[in-house]
Amino acid sequence: MRLSELKDAGRSPDLPLNISLADAAGSAELQLLSLLRVLPGQRYVGAGIWRGKPVLAKLLVGSSAARHFQRELEGARLLAAQGLTTPLLLADGLREGEGGWLLFEFLENAVSLADAWAEVEALPPLADEQHLVLGEALTAVAQMHAKGLWQDDLHLDNLLRHNGQLYLIDGAGIKAETLGQPLSRQQVLQNLGVLFAQLPKRLEPFIEELLVHYLLANAEHALPLEALQKQIDKVRSWRLKDYLDKAGRECTLFSVERGASGLRSIRRNEVVAMLPVLEQADTLIDQGHLYKTGGAASVAKVEVNGRPLVLKRYNIKNTAHWFKRFWRPSRAWHSWIEGHRLEFLGIATPKPLAVQELRFMGLRSRAYLVTEYADGPDLLACFAPYVESGEVPEEQLQALQHLLAQLIHERISHGDMKGHNLFWQDGQWSLIDLDAMCHHATQMSFAQAFARDRARLLRNWPAGSALYKRLDECLPKLAD
Repeated sequence: MRLSELKDAGRSPDLPLNISLADAAGSAELQLLSLLRVLPGQRYVGAGIWRGKPVLAKLLVGSSAARHFQRELEGARLLAAQGLTTPLLLADGLREGEGGWLLFEFLENAVSLADAWAEVEALPPLADEQHLVLGEALTAVAQMHAKGLWQDDLHLDNLLRHNGQLYLIDGAGIKAETLGQPLSRQQVLQNLGVLFAQLPKRLEPFIEELLVHYLLANAEHALPLEALQKQIDKVRSWRLKDYLDKAGRECTLFSVERGASGLRSIRRNEVVAMLPVLEQADTLIDQGHLYKTGGAASVAKVEVNGRPLVLKRYNIKNTAHWFKRFWRPSRAWHSWIEGHRLEFLGIATPKPLAVQELRFMGLRSRAYLVTEYADGPDLLACFAPYVESGEVPEEQLQALQHLLAQLIHERISHGDMKGHNLFWQDGQWSLIDLDAMCHHATQMSFAQAFARDRARLLRNWPAGSALYKRLDECLPKLAD
């Protein structure tokens, strides 16, 4: 295969592939054995064999190939020239009309810090195992900053553990200020803001402790926490907007199809499992355990290949109802987006897996939403024994306080805080039924909505009960 033919190979070309390349030593074939990352029609990154050696191949095709090739090459050379630990560049080339390639030494059994972090992320905040991973990352970033470089697209996937060393990869994002001289404080703060914004918000109280690792490797600047927090908030806000946008378009994370007959979005790693669910959604609902049927929505717990799921169908009750719904995003789509908002912000909710809107000539009709199943008792069941005494378990009370504090901080109202919409799961309260959830642009509109949410939450119990009074005293309020 010629390199230029990759442009039309799609997201999952058949492997292995033999691709003709040439460098100063002459022509040779790259045998591409696996793909690690694909941007269809533009970039293919994978493992292969080149002249008998295992390599990590970055293949760049399409109209922007030359520009992307130069960025990759310059970044790789900057890292190597400054003596930073990075994979050796074995061969590179650029051919007009064909594309560009960079072949790096292959780090056998290397583990990204993103994978290392995934194994420890669920532990209590800043457990020793978490401290180790983040300490490694901050030390490597500090060493890069000390040389006048920074990674524009800084994330844990760009740091690889291999044979006791940490390698910096992905030259495309490498930028330079003054080579060999430490970065300016403002650039350091901006870059650290990118890194910390990707970590769970529950780690924010530990930022000062984590910065010790950075300062031990690069103590050029004092790093004021308030200024760093502003950068973190700025980046996190941008990342949230970008993530919610991706939930509605074809990309690495989501498989999305739009057309006159419908809209469908599925987490890419769930496509194989979810397509059959959406194709037989009505049958599954009819055969499942129904929580709600008829009216505006039908909700059922279903089992697919032994996996419990919640499948929700948003019905069109009659012609008048259709006229109200066809012209705007469905409640299924709204719940899909808000579920991803909560997930991104670290607020517990069953993971949204797939959504589908049926359309006729582009006009919306029924819609479906698939989420993971919340396996736990709801708020009413948990607090039922304590209505008269008010002595609810401290862990559950603190978790409820924490949930409301999170909603206040993010200016999110739920819209229906009845007890059946909060489930106790993994030591936290998980929110379901996000149809009326709203992220408020102003504090004024949020204050009114939160007051309604809080009042609805308390109405789950008699106003004169000890539990009602205890919660009214303990749960967060907004200042008048």
